[in-house]
Amino acid sequence: MSRTDTPQRIRGTQDLFGEDARRHAKVVETFERVRRLYGFQPVEIPIFEATAVFARSIGETTDVVSKEMYSFEDKGGDSVTLRPEFTAGLARAYLGNGWQQYAPLKLATHGPVFRYERPQKGRYRQFHQIDAEVIGAAEPAADVELLVMADQLLRELGVSDGVTLQLNTLGDSATRDAWRQALVAHFEAHRGDLSEDSVARLDKNPLRILDSKDPRDRPIADAAPGIDEHMSSEAGAFFAAVTKGLDAAGVAWTRNARLVRGLDYYRHTAFEFVTDRLGAQGTVLGGGRYDGLIETLGGPHTPAVGWAAGIERLAMLIEEPIAQGLGIAVIAEDRQLETSALAFVTALRRAGVNSELFASGNPKKRYDKAMRSNPAHTISLSHREGVNGVAQRSLRPQDLDLEKVRSIVDPLIFALPQSAA
Repeated sequence: MSRTDTPQRIRGTQDLFGEDARRHAKVVETFERVRRLYGFQPVEIPIFEATAVFARSIGETTDVVSKEMYSFEDKGGDSVTLRPEFTAGLARAYLGNGWQQYAPLKLATHGPVFRYERPQKGRYRQFHQIDAEVIGAAEPAADVELLVMADQLLRELGVSDGVTLQLNTLGDSATRDAWRQALVAHFEAHRGDLSEDSVARLDKNPLRILDSKDPRDRPIADAAPGIDEHMSSEAGAFFAAVTKGLDAAGVAWTRNARLVRGLDYYRHTAFEFVTDRLGAQGTVLGGGRYDGLIETLGGPHTPAVGWAAGIERLAMLIEEPIAQGLGIAVIAEDRQLETSALAFVTALRRAGVNSELFASGNPKKRYDKAMRSNPAHTISLSHREGVNGVAQRSLRPQDLDLEKVRSIVDPLIFALPQSAA
């Protein structure tokens, strides 16, 4: 088969192996450890949902829904979509499964998500996210807990240096409505100078003009009225409680008054952890409070807050994880001892000892092959001059309980079949 006939990976996807796989696993393992520390329960949801779940929750006017979703009709004629993010599916699950009885519910998950966009450094069409949500908690303490958890995750990954927490408030409903009206009036006065995308957003999603990257929009957006001018006392108190909690926890933050979320169901806290180590696309973790989301899916008013982070982007920032070294190499240097060697390695593995069996190929070359795996310890079974021999040798320091190893191996040595001798 020629190379042109060989199946190729679809553009925007990736095969993880070696260092890439170790980096990916390091992020997931650290996330799993931290979410347990904070009492977040693991949850799994489907990779695809009814398209309406995302169209109603993410918003039909957003780029994700209008341009980036992988949607198709299944064989039953239903429109389904590969998940572009986790929050909408988690909200659907919370509502549809009656999880309200467990509120406030702290959930954590991770896995692949899908968006059709131009592949670039750290961005793929199938990529992976970690995600944490608190559903059913209206208090600012939930926002603080999630932000402190995210800060600890980045610290334990070793990527917190050079990462800044940018924080803003979107206010409550009254604040947001008043600010939205002021923004619409401001942008209407400059409609003729806005980019085509921002003109379209002006009618449907005016807050998104504030984070436009188009040079035509920036002077107009920079001169737009700020949210603080329209802040209610309740919304101001909520934001003050969040910042006070972060200060008490020792989490550094900076105010970014232009950090917004375009959809109406977002309330109060919005945040991003940003780095300058990934070029223009500097956000490594982001989220906010979405108190109105579950209502858009037909449920009751349900306060909630959450965040997500791209595993690939975090994996690019961490130090290369050291490949796991082999603990014990079990070597059968005689064909008659291959079954016994299998018994040795099985017993070690069942006792939780990292072991590998070398009992194939030329018996005289098995020891050399085992040495190339750089084991910390070897157990070599041989049959020389009619005598069974089990030689053990420690080769490098490792957190290996040799007393435990001996307690496993010694009975097996005495049980070696006499016929092998």
